[in-house]
Parts: sequence; structure tokens; C-alpha cells
Amino acid sequence: MKVTKIETLRCDAGWRMFSFLKVMTDDGLVGWSEYNESFGSAGLSSVIEALSPTVIGRDPRDIELINCHIRTQTIQSRGGINRQAVAAIENALLDIKGKALGVPVYDLFGGAVRKRIPVYWSHCGSYRARYPELLGVPRVKNYDDLSRLAEEVKSRGFKALKTNVALSDGKTLTSYRPGFGHNKGFPELNWDHDIVKAAVDTVSAFRAGGGPELGILLDLNFNYKTEGFRRIADAVAPVKLTWLEIDTHDAPSLALIRRDAPCPIASCETLCERRDFKPFFENYAMDVAIIDVIWNGYMESLKIASMADVYEINVAPHNFYGHLSSVISAHFCAAVPNFRIMETDIDAVPWRDELVDVPPQIENGEFILPTRPGWGVEVNEAAVRRHPPK
Repeated sequence: MKVTKIETLRCDAGWRMFSFLKVMTDDGLVGWSEYNESFGSAGLSSVIEALSPTVIGRDPRDIELINCHIRTQTIQSRGGINRQAVAAIENALLDIKGKALGVPVYDLFGGAVRKRIPVYWSHCGSYRARYPELLGVPRVKNYDDLSRLAEEVKSRGFKALKTNVALSDGKTLTSYRPGFGHNKGFPELNWDHDIVKAAVDTVSAFRAGGGPELGILLDLNFNYKTEGFRRIADAVAPVKLTWLEIDTHDAPSLALIRRDAPCPIASCETLCERRDFKPFFENYAMDVAIIDVIWNGYMESLKIASMADVYEINVAPHNFYGHLSSVISAHFCAAVPNFRIMETDIDAVPWRDELVDVPPQIENGEFILPTRPGWGVEVNEAAVRRHPPK
């Protein structure tokens, strides 16, 4: 069996793109993966295409060998977009290998530890404040709306949700995102009393609507310096968060936050490869290591998870993309013993389900693991092409 062609496809996903990689072989098997180029990875499709000649003509089942060859072409600029390109290729090759052997991908790596994957509703309220028209849902305008949304989360069987700090001007809510160049606070990333109050009001609203049993996760992204992260951790302590999620690229700073925080700390979703995770593990910087399986690739992600286990750290996938990414992440969650909980977006553009042949099934807050060979889901190429990116 040989790889004959590699093709990238992109489609409109409302405020972003969904991107897919299609790898074709001479015996008719096709492998699919999903990748992300809407958030800090512009040009990723071009990098994948530039690396494709290394893969074409090779046996797609020799995945580790192909990775070694690609590594020689990217070693001088390891990580980042190069790593994401390798990941997209690796994940598509795994789909082929599973199909060739007639087994799900997780069976290639010891089988499933679990076949029902606990998930949390991610960007809960955040998307409804920013993109209600694209989602076809009512806009959340105040903290009372967030309380009612928490009731909806519970009624649909979810045990946990994740949100972001929401600012209120008395008329509507706005997501606080200075780390991404939005709102006041950019570029200094200082905290002030209004911002801390908004964080408390946001999670308190979800707690009021969801009750004491609902898991609440608060994602602060890159929006503060260490001082601000510590201040908010103290302020939201009464809500008893499942975790406080922080993005920082300095392991000792994160370890300082974790040492004093009144709640678990989750981090590392923007890191690539074991070498980037290593200082965070060595500093015991977080309680939960968040691994982006789409950025790192399935095989590399399993290796990162094994490293985390040595340090008594559980892992959770960073997963806010399309359905194929959710399935790939679920295969990861199925295969690792040290699993915490899986992220998934519930609110999305109405045509997201059309992009795959079998949309994922979630029952009582648990993602049902596919059992078909490969990833267990096929991309609907015609549907992808019906929604060209804008």
C-alpha cells in the first residue's frame, strides 16, 4: 500500500474555519484528520502541503518512520505550525492503518480503558454572548441568563461546564479577552477590581443556576500576568471550581499559582511536543495537563500523557473544533489511564453535523466512543465543499 495523494479542505464554521486533511492510497483506502488554522496557525495548510512529498509514495502504515523523516525537515524549527502539520498527517495515517487492519485506532494502542467518555460543555455562555446569530440561539445578556443556561446544561445531562469571564455593562455581556487583543487590559494584562468582580459574578451565576453538584471550570486564557491569575483564584474560591484554567509559558510562575490556589489548576493546552511539557511536569506546575491532540498528533499525545502519569498528573484534551476532532480526542481519552474529562463545544454552526457521516453521540454527559475501524467517522466531503470558508 502506498500514499498517492494528499489534499487539504477547508469550510466555513461561522466565526472560524474547519480544516480537514484527506490522504489517499493506491488500494482505495482514505484517511482523514482535522486540523486548526483559525487560531494562531495561519498558513498551516501550506505547511502540510510542503511536507506532503515526504509522505507520498510511502506505506502509510509506517507512521513512526514517516514521522522520523518529517522530523529531519522540521528539526531546525520544531514545534508550532510544523508540529501541527506533522500531527495532521500522523492522524490521517492512523485512520488508514486502523481501516487497513479493521480496528479502531485506540485498539492499535492497547485498547480502550473506557468507552463512555465524560465531557464538559465548553465555552458555555461565551459563544452565546459573542455569536448568537451564527449559532441560532438567544443571546445571553446578563448574569441571570447565565444562571438559566446552567439549568439548561443540567437538564441536558451534562455534569460540568467551562466558561470565560463575562463583563456586563448593564445591557449585555462581553467576553473578556485582552490576551487576544480584545477589551480593555490590552496589552498590559493587569487586573483591576471590576475585572475580578466580573469573574466572581460569572461563576457565581453558573453556580446559582447549576447548583452545588455541577462542575464549573473557569478559563482565564492568556488574559493576565501571574499577579492577576493569583488574585482571581483567591476571589472565586467560594464557588469551588472544578479547575481554574490558565495559559502561561513559564512553568515556575504556574507552579507558584498552583502552590497557593484554593482550587485545582489546569494548563498547557498551547504546548507542542514532550519537550515543551517537560519543565511544567518537573515544576509540578498543574493538577491537570491539557493536551491538544490535534496540534500534537495522537501518538505524541499518548507519549505526553505517559510522562504526565509519572508525575501523578491526569490529562484532558483541548478540543473546541469540529466533530472529527472530537472523535480523535475521544480515542485519546479512551486509551490513557490517567484521564480527567474531555472538552467539547455544544454550541456550533447549524451545519456542523452535516460535515461527518455519523455525528457524535452524547448521552447523560458522556461521549459514546465509536467502534468502527479507524477513527470511526468519515468526513462528508460534499458537505464541506457546500460551505466554503468566508
